[in-house]
Amino acid sequence: MTQRAILCSRCRRLVGSEESVCSWCGTARSAPWWQFINWSKGVMDGDWLVKTLITANVLFFALSLILSARTGDSGSFLSPGQTSLMLLGATGTYPIGHFGRFWTVVSASYLHGGIIHLIFNLMALKQIAPLVSNEYGTSRMFTIYSFGGVIGYAISYFAGVPFTIGASAAVCSLIGALLYYGKSRGGAYGSSVYREVSGWVVSLFVFGLIFPGINNWGHGGGIIGGIVVGAIIGYSERRRENNLDHVLALICGLTTVVILGWAVVSAFI
Repeated sequence: MTQRAILCSRCRRLVGSEESVCSWCGTARSAPWWQFINWSKGVMDGDWLVKTLITANVLFFALSLILSARTGDSGSFLSPGQTSLMLLGATGTYPIGHFGRFWTVVSASYLHGGIIHLIFNLMALKQIAPLVSNEYGTSRMFTIYSFGGVIGYAISYFAGVPFTIGASAAVCSLIGALLYYGKSRGGAYGSSVYREVSGWVVSLFVFGLIFPGINNWGHGGGIIGGIVVGAIIGYSERRRENNLDHVLALICGLTTVVILGWAVVSAFI
C-alpha cells in the first residue's frame, strides 16, 4: 500500500510519500510516542523560557523584600538585607565555607541586591538569550545558562569572594557561548557576532573596574563557563538539538526548581 505525504509530528513540516524519515528533523514515521513530543514548542519554547526566567527572578526579588520586612533586615529602598539574601540562597565563601550551602551556586543566580541590579540583569537576559537560542536552540541555551552560572559562582568561590548574588554570571555564560560561536563559525557572520560580543565583554570589564561591589570573578567565570559548555554541546549549524539536549535541559530545570523551592521553605519555615 502506497503511503501518503504527512506532516511530521515533531517539526510539522511535510514528509513526502517516498520518505521514511522527516528530511528536516530526522523523525521516523514509526517513531515511538516519546519522539513525537514537539520539544521546540510549549515548555521549551524560547520566548516562554525567557519569560519564565524573568518571572522567577522578579518573584525571588519580591520574596527577598518580604523576608527582609519580616526579619527587620531591610536595606535601602527596594533593597533586601544581606541576612534575607543569605537565607534565600546567596553564595560565596561565607555561605559555603561556614554553612556548607553548596547548592547556593544555583540559587544565587535568582537573587538581586536592589531594583537597579535586577532591572539591569533582566534587560541583558532579554536581549542576549534569544540570540543564543537562535544559534544553539532553546534547550542548549538553558543548559548553558544553568551550567555557566554554576561555573561562574564556583570560580568566584575559589577566588575568595565572600558573598555574592545576581543573574549576571549566568547571563555572562550566554555571552561566552556567543563568543565561542562567532569564533568557531567564522565567516562574515561569525566574525560580526564575535566582534559585537567582544564589545560587550570589554564593557563588562570597564563597568567592573568603575563600580565597586561588582563580582568580576563571577562575570569572568560565567564567560569561561559559557565558552566551555558551548564548545562541548555544540551549536545548531554543527548538529541539531536532539533528545539528549532536551533531557539535559529538563534536568537543569528540575534541579533549579527543587533548589529554589528548598531555599524558600528553609527561609520562611
